[in-house]
Amino acid sequence: MKIKYSPLVLAVFTAISTHAMAAEKQIQKDESDLEKIVITASPLKRTVLESSTPVSILSGEELDQHQAATLGETLKNVPGVHSSYFGPVASSPIIRGLDGPRIKVVQNGLGASDASRVGPDHQVSTETSTATQIEVLRGPATLLYGSGAIGGVVNVVDNRLPIERQQGITGEVFAQYDNVADSKTTSTDLNAGTGDFAVHIDAYNRNTGDYKIPVPADINEHGGSTKLSNSAIDAHGYNLGAGWITDDTRVAFAYGSMDSEYGLPGEDGVFIKLKQDRYQGVVDWNNLDGFIKSVHWQNAYTDYQHSEIEGTEIGTTFKNESIESRLWAEHSAVYGWHGIMGLHYNKSDFEAIGEEAFTPPTKTDSLAAFLMEKKQTGALLWQLGTRVEQLTHKVNNQFFDELSNDNSISFADEDYTAVSGSAGVVWSINDKHSLAFNYAYSQRAPSASEIYAYGPHIGSGTYEVGGAFDVVNNSDGTYSVAQVAQSMDKEVSNNLDATYRYNADSWNASISIFQNQIDDYIYEDFSNLVLSDGEFITSQAYDQLQDTGAASDEETDGLPVVNFAQGDAKLYGFEAQVDWHLNEQWRLDVFSDYTRAKLDKGGNVPRIPPLRVGSSIHYEYGNWHTEVEVTRNSKQDKIAANETTTDGYTMLSAAANYYLDLGNVDMTLYLKADNLTDQEARVHSSYLKDEAPLPGRSFSIGVRARF
Repeated sequence: MKIKYSPLVLAVFTAISTHAMAAEKQIQKDESDLEKIVITASPLKRTVLESSTPVSILSGEELDQHQAATLGETLKNVPGVHSSYFGPVASSPIIRGLDGPRIKVVQNGLGASDASRVGPDHQVSTETSTATQIEVLRGPATLLYGSGAIGGVVNVVDNRLPIERQQGITGEVFAQYDNVADSKTTSTDLNAGTGDFAVHIDAYNRNTGDYKIPVPADINEHGGSTKLSNSAIDAHGYNLGAGWITDDTRVAFAYGSMDSEYGLPGEDGVFIKLKQDRYQGVVDWNNLDGFIKSVHWQNAYTDYQHSEIEGTEIGTTFKNESIESRLWAEHSAVYGWHGIMGLHYNKSDFEAIGEEAFTPPTKTDSLAAFLMEKKQTGALLWQLGTRVEQLTHKVNNQFFDELSNDNSISFADEDYTAVSGSAGVVWSINDKHSLAFNYAYSQRAPSASEIYAYGPHIGSGTYEVGGAFDVVNNSDGTYSVAQVAQSMDKEVSNNLDATYRYNADSWNASISIFQNQIDDYIYEDFSNLVLSDGEFITSQAYDQLQDTGAASDEETDGLPVVNFAQGDAKLYGFEAQVDWHLNEQWRLDVFSDYTRAKLDKGGNVPRIPPLRVGSSIHYEYGNWHTEVEVTRNSKQDKIAANETTTDGYTMLSAAANYYLDLGNVDMTLYLKADNLTDQEARVHSSYLKDEAPLPGRSFSIGVRARF
């Protein structure tokens, strides 16, 4: 049953709840002091200033201001983070040019366990409208989260697992309307408690139509619809949680449900229906006597599936059933070293069923041991860590029977041992200046789809051939796929980070530079072949068929054939941000980021975002907070084979917030405008950049009440 909330219902609910509110809170008219917020993704309870690796945290008003329907779009203005942008319906974060299986998306510290790491058209199964903060860890974060986090981690934090005792009821309600897609979003977040017992409930509903766009969707068209066809979303979900919390113990459990239906832009009549059930629990034992000071046990079970539906028929269904458990303990200082040690287990049962299934059913098991330590010596905070992980892919070979008449394709279990380590230091030069350095050595086992893919991937518009195969030219001039003898190698990353931070009363700044040398980097190597009527032919031959009208009109015909290959790659770049409070009313924020990614053998890594520079000016007076933001994305002409250059674009937005103090309720009314110049903007990192521009000029109005 769908849970729907109208703005009127939420307003009435707010009024009724006023009589049961907690103590009055001060209205937040500025961004949260992120330097003091504890990074929940770090078990060592670090703040941003204490981290040797670059970290960004979105919370409070800043999170409210940038909230979008997808995780990638919510985070796309964080320095170093871009969006894969599969239209407005499905987009994942790209961190320093890395995405897909190299970026770990977690919910309250444990994997989201969806299918978003497999394809750009698969939605990330997290919700930002009910999140309290979102943490972005740039660079390898493999020590706690596993070999899949070689590029970074995004941790979406909410209140579903109560952390603190409380008396009475607190929470918030939210409603927004956006005209660019006739979009209506509502959510509520309630927390209550008595004595040692606390409960939580949140729910959301999002309904949008097709998005308005400033130009025809197809870059080669000069007329047509000014809406992005098949880009509507209908999503809803809820979370229920309860916890028993004392000074020494916390036991909390939560259940969450998510349902979403969304179209696939460029594929008229094709939509995805997503369903996820998630159970998550945590047990904490604190203030223990002896060498072990505390013990923490996190667990999650996720049952995920989505179906790609064409008209009324299900084309392909993706399922992922996973169990994840992390047990870790904090120990007393040994020669000044204080830290944690633990075990991490993950079991995933992934399968794709249907005509367009491009990966075989695969069970993946991993077990790891990790150790993370820190030590303060004067002005230096040292940080060390290591992890050893054993991972196994067990593939169902029946998938290949239909592809190989002689049953010649068969795989044994693939075993990988991934070893990772890091060493960092934060030097607090004085109260205002600090320097941080970090070196991380990380190994990543290839994902199952990178190894075993064999079939048409409609979302990416390619025919994928995994690294376990090779496309060969037969003696009769035809082409076929053959299994190779050797396994794919692990990716090996050597990442260096250097960060300077300045933190004063009126302004703060940070700049990070990085270099990441990845040996045996896995990438999509485009061949000169396309699929035609079930056979591989050269793109030139296919063009001739099209010219003569003999080409088939099958949906999969004309898909370029890509083979997952390996080669050494180097990525380097920077992120910089300055936040300057000119006086009590005016504040200026400036940021920039850049990533350069090249293959050592020559050529560029595909879909790398270009140089970006942005600035926003904020003005506060009384209960008003207004801002204007401009962001320039440069032209991207450092492209890989079979890519095309993407023009630069400038996005202009503005917002105005008005704060109301209604006793025990803090209410914010806001008006927001995006892409004020109705600019044509195409995202270079998107698979649909030539078919799905960013939305046109939009205006949204909303209300948020916290109590």
